[in-house]
Amino acid sequence: MFKVKTKLRKWGNSLGIVIPLREARKERLSEGDTIIAVLGRKSNVLRATFGTFRFKKPVQKLIDEMDKALYNE
Repeated sequence: MFKVKTKLRKWGNSLGIVIPLREARKERLSEGDTIIAVLGRKSNVLRATFGTFRFKKPVQKLIDEMDKALYNE
């Protein structure tokens, strides 16, 4: 998982983002891959989304479990 700052660009009747090639290569992304983007203007999108909710498990453990379920890592 990585974070990149980029600008929205108009593509026909849609908006799109460009991921710098350097970052795409680091993450081994290629054309046609499906990605999940967390978008927002605030620097801490997760806090804005979840507020101060207290999870039963540490956040890093939840992230590791999601990675394992999604990517078999």
